[in-house]
Amino acid sequence: MKKLLVASALAIATLSASPMLATPAIAQAKAIAVADVRVAAARSNAFTVASQQIQTTHKASIDQQQSRGQTLQAEMNVLIAKYNEEARKTPQNATALQAAAQAVQTKRQSAGEELQRIGAPVELALAYVEDQISIRMNEAIRAAMTAKKIDLLLQPDAVLARENNVDITDSVVTELNRILPNVTITPPAGYQPGQLVQERNQQLQAGAAAAQPQANQPASR
Repeated sequence: MKKLLVASALAIATLSASPMLATPAIAQAKAIAVADVRVAAARSNAFTVASQQIQTTHKASIDQQQSRGQTLQAEMNVLIAKYNEEARKTPQNATALQAAAQAVQTKRQSAGEELQRIGAPVELALAYVEDQISIRMNEAIRAAMTAKKIDLLLQPDAVLARENNVDITDSVVTELNRILPNVTITPPAGYQPGQLVQERNQQLQAGAAAAQPQANQPASR
């Protein structure tokens, strides 16, 4: 439950500036910093509190998934032991060895699908939390940049070397806590993971398209 937000749920996809920055843009920047938005999102009050709420609300599913996982692992271990036994035989029975390997593969797949079904309510709630944070992340980043007087912000993995004082991740957390103090863990009916980010992107694209014709209109004389 303490996992970081996955990249696909990050609001970095909605940033107005591309994460792939050209050299002239970097050269012209007066103040450069880095921030890990995944870490910022995971440290936010909204995510921390929501995670605790999910663990309480969906405790039955979490406990069931853990208990069932232990049982399935024990069953898997028996099949693996049988496979290893067949593999050690001399000469080997190719048919028996293949059957034992298939049994392990089939069990692994069915176990994964079963555990996924059990944990589906938890994963959906967590995805909704991540989605709500994602659509406000860009706002928090911009606010942190303004507060720190930063005009170019990079992801840590895009930087070869840096000093610690150029990392403003904590400032992004502060702004995110101010902008989005809490979120809800109950998604609306029909919600799909990533839906809020997708809708936000569509709104931004529609807004940009609507503004384009006005920008291209000749000035009146």
